[in-house]
Amino acid sequence: MNVLLAAHAEDPTLQTFENDVWWIVLIKLVGLFVMLLILTLFTINYERKVVARMAVRPGPNQVGFRGYLTSLSDGLKLPFKEEIIPRTADKVVYFIAPVISATTAFTAFAVIPFGGVVTMFGHRTALQLTDVPVSVLVLLACSSMSVYGVVLAGWASGSTYPLLGALRSSAQMISYEVAMGLSIVAVFMTAGSMSTSEIVTAQRAGDPVSLGPIDITLPGWFFFQLAPSFLIYVISAVGETNRAPFDLPEAESELVGGFHTEYSSFKFALFFLAEYINMITVSAFCTTLFLGGWRAPAPITTVWEGANSGYWPLLWFFAKVFILLFGFIWLRATLPRMRYDQFMRFGWKALIPINLVWILTLSFLKIIHGGQLNGPAKWVSLAVFFGIVVVVAWRWPSKAVPQERSIEEQLARRPPGSFPVPPMDLQVPPSPRARRAVAERAPAAVGGDPESKEV
Repeated sequence: MNVLLAAHAEDPTLQTFENDVWWIVLIKLVGLFVMLLILTLFTINYERKVVARMAVRPGPNQVGFRGYLTSLSDGLKLPFKEEIIPRTADKVVYFIAPVISATTAFTAFAVIPFGGVVTMFGHRTALQLTDVPVSVLVLLACSSMSVYGVVLAGWASGSTYPLLGALRSSAQMISYEVAMGLSIVAVFMTAGSMSTSEIVTAQRAGDPVSLGPIDITLPGWFFFQLAPSFLIYVISAVGETNRAPFDLPEAESELVGGFHTEYSSFKFALFFLAEYINMITVSAFCTTLFLGGWRAPAPITTVWEGANSGYWPLLWFFAKVFILLFGFIWLRATLPRMRYDQFMRFGWKALIPINLVWILTLSFLKIIHGGQLNGPAKWVSLAVFFGIVVVVAWRWPSKAVPQERSIEEQLARRPPGSFPVPPMDLQVPPSPRARRAVAERAPAAVGGDPESKEV
């Protein structure tokens, strides 16, 4: 598939960022930091309002106009609360862990494009802090590094529950980071670049592309062209950010608070800040990769030619981000927390295999559409490929449903000398007193000796 990457008048390129003067970069850096703080306060209040509406109960309504300053008051209160550090904690690592989580969360936003080229104080600059040829890898690296803050926090606390939460988080990161990375491979293949600004340019409205052996014209957004990758990315993003129903590293019912159980005051606020910034980051990243980035939807651009010029792209970008954030909140308000083995099985046995099959299918379609196969060979190879996919899907080994066994059979199947374990179906066997009572009644019922104690 050939995607035209010729830049429009307002589209930034990698050379655009080389011409920025230092004080323009400093202004964008400070503006990005302040914007993330404001977005965090808004997202917390947004979540409280939405969850309250879904649960049919009052939300925050006391501090500020209709409670909109509640998050600000919480943010001002946390640094002044008493800080309690465990005696068994490693003081240095205990301090560094929340700093790592917050720093990586802020750094990831540096390569997210918010708009095209604008005039700022007489200088032409892009509404993006910076861009490099491998910007997507920078985002993935920041996402991977953030788990170090979680793991070190659990280890340095010197407590059992934080350590268990940290171990869960490391396993969760390995599982869902792989699925997230594979879902982005299809975007690289389609856009032909790892630069975030060029990926947005590749989704330009008015440049539809064709996919497959038959010329099927699809809209420019990768959401329409790469729907399986989009769905897998969204699921992986929820698991990557430890959000419900995948918030197993900080499961309150099992681990008190998870990796940050022993944290308080400002250090706890840093973890809280990092979690919500990560939510905003993965939503902005999804907008950039699949939803056209800062570009307005096609119906708006057909009516209004200047929709993608000036500072208007900020409106379209954050509208898409808020819609994705609503999805995070919706999941938290509706779905229960998954069991850990189900969660890990879903990541390794469902998301990753489906992603690999989709990448192979997309590669095959690109080869056919690129003209490497022509005439009958194209249709024969297409039929053989999809025949193999159908056969593999039909013969894919599935886990057989085990037969239900009685409690006595489960106990009898234990190896000799093994420790007693609960039965697999979580049924509690009868107590010895209940067994003796049953044995006493059984002989009398069949005419036997009522004094017999034999089971």
